Amino acid sequence: MNQLSEYKNNPSFSINLKADSEKNNFTRQVNHAHFSLANSVQPKKPEWVHLSSSFLKDYEVEVGDKDKLLKLLSGAEKFDDFESYAMCYGGHQFGHWAGQLGDGRAINIAELEVNGENLKFQLKGAGPTPYSRRADGFAVLRSSIREYLCSEAMHHLGIPTTRALSLVKTGDLVSRDMLYNGNPKDEFGAVVCRVSPSFIRFGSFEIFASRGEKEELKQLVNYTIKNHFPELGEPSKATYLAFFKEVVNRTKELMIHWQRVGFVHGVMNTDNLSILGQTIDYGPYGWLENYDPAWTPNTTDLEHKRYRFGRQPNVALWNLTQLANALYPLIEEVEPLQQILHEYKRDYTLGFHKMMCEKLGLYVQEEINEEFITQLEDYMEKSQVDMTLFFRELSAEKAMDFNSFLDILEKSTYLSADELKAQQTHWEMWFGKYQVHIEKEKIDSTQRSVQMKTINPKYVLRNYMAQIAIDAAEKGDNSVVEELYDLLLHPYSDQPEMEKWYTKRPDWAMNKVGCSMLSCSS
Repeated sequence: MNQLSEYKNNPSFSINLKADSEKNNFTRQVNHAHFSLANSVQPKKPEWVHLSSSFLKDYEVEVGDKDKLLKLLSGAEKFDDFESYAMCYGGHQFGHWAGQLGDGRAINIAELEVNGENLKFQLKGAGPTPYSRRADGFAVLRSSIREYLCSEAMHHLGIPTTRALSLVKTGDLVSRDMLYNGNPKDEFGAVVCRVSPSFIRFGSFEIFASRGEKEELKQLVNYTIKNHFPELGEPSKATYLAFFKEVVNRTKELMIHWQRVGFVHGVMNTDNLSILGQTIDYGPYGWLENYDPAWTPNTTDLEHKRYRFGRQPNVALWNLTQLANALYPLIEEVEPLQQILHEYKRDYTLGFHKMMCEKLGLYVQEEINEEFITQLEDYMEKSQVDMTLFFRELSAEKAMDFNSFLDILEKSTYLSADELKAQQTHWEMWFGKYQVHIEKEKIDSTQRSVQMKTINPKYVLRNYMAQIAIDAAEKGDNSVVEELYDLLLHPYSDQPEMEKWYTKRPDWAMNKVGCSMLSCSS
C-alpha cells in the first residue's frame, strides 16, 4: 500500500484536451478550450473534520503522513508539479439554456493512477476559477458535510456516485445568505475532496455544440470514449451512437436506483448529470420521508417543482435529449438518436416495475400488473407512510396477516390514528392481492426476507440527521459526523446499536431550516 502522495500523477484529461490559452485566473468566457488552469487559495488554518476510511480501504491507500495529506487535501500544497485546473461546461438549468457554467468552485488537483485506475481528485470549495461568475469559489461547512456524508452513503447503498475522500475545515470564514433573504452571515469555510474516474457531464458536450465548436466537441467525445468506454471501439458514427446508448442505459439505471431508495437530487440540471451515470453534485438533495412524488428539497424549485421525486426519470430523459442534440453534429442523423431515447422510456418502465416488485419480495413479475404497483404508490401517498420504514418493516421474516400489516402502517405513517383508519379499506383490498402474489410464489419466508433486505435499506441520510451533525460540527464537535459515517457504511444491516436512527422524522424537524427544504446556497 502506498501513501496518496506517492502515487504517480498521470494527467489524462489535461494532457489530451485543449487548455485555455489565458493562464491568469479571472472570471471570463472561455472559448475553444476544455479547461482552464486554476490554483486553490491557501487556507488560513486547515484541520481535519473526517477522512474516509472506506475510500482508503477500497483503493488500498495508506494514510501515512497525515499532516502532509491534510495540506494536499485542503489545497495548501500541490501534488508534485501537477497543473491544477477547472473544467469548462455549459448546461440547461431548470429547463433553460444557461450558457457557460463550468467548475466555479471545483479544482482538479491530481490525476493519479491508483490500482490501475486513473482517478481525478477534485477540491470543492478551494477558491475561485475562471468559471466562478459572481461567486467566490468557496464552500461552507454545512453543505460540505452534506456532500461528504451523502457521497459515501450512496456508494454503500450500491448507487453509482462520485466518492468523497476527505472533509476539511479551512480556518477561513465565508459569507453566505442561506435563505436568500438579504441576511448573509459568516460561516465556517470547508473543502471536500471528491474523486471519480471522470467529472465530465452532459453540459460538457452542450457548451461546444451550442457555440459551433465542432472540433472541441469531437475531441471531447473521442477522449471520453477512449478513456471511459474503450470497449466501444474506435471513433465513428456507429461508435458515437453506441456511446450515447451506453450513457442512456447508465442514466436509466441510476434513476431506478434513486427511485428505489427515495433519493431526490434536487438540481437535475444538465450540468449536474454525469456522463458515467454517477450521482454527482450533492446540493439541496433529500430523502423521501412521507411518500410524496411531488416533493422537492430545493427551495429554488418550490414553485414549479420541476425536479420533484416523481418527475426525476422524465427529467433524465429530457436531459438525455439535450445530450442527443449536443452529439448530433457528429452523427447528423435524428432517427437513431430518437430510437435510443424511445428505448429509454420502455426500458425504464420495465426496470422500475421489476425493482418495485423486488422491494415487495415478489419475483415472478409477469404475474404482477402495473395497477397493483400504482395502487401501492397511491395508498402510500394518501397514508403518508415513511418510505424507508415501510419497506424495511415489510422485509421482516415473520409471516404476515392484515393486523401485522396494519402495525407496519401505524409505525411508518405520519397521519394520526383516525386519519390512517380512513384509509384502511383501500389497504385491506391491496393487501389481499399482495398475499395472493406471495402465496403463488411459494418462496421460503426467511429467503424472501434476506432478499428484500438487500434492496430495502434500513438507514438513509435523512436531512434532519445531517443537520444534527452540522449543528454539532459548527460547535467543534465532529463526533456525529463520525457516527453517521459509520452508520451509513452498512445501510442494509440491522445495526441494533444504531437503532435510534431508525425512526420517522421528528416533529421538530418538520419546518426547521436544513431539515425540510434547502437552498442552493453553498
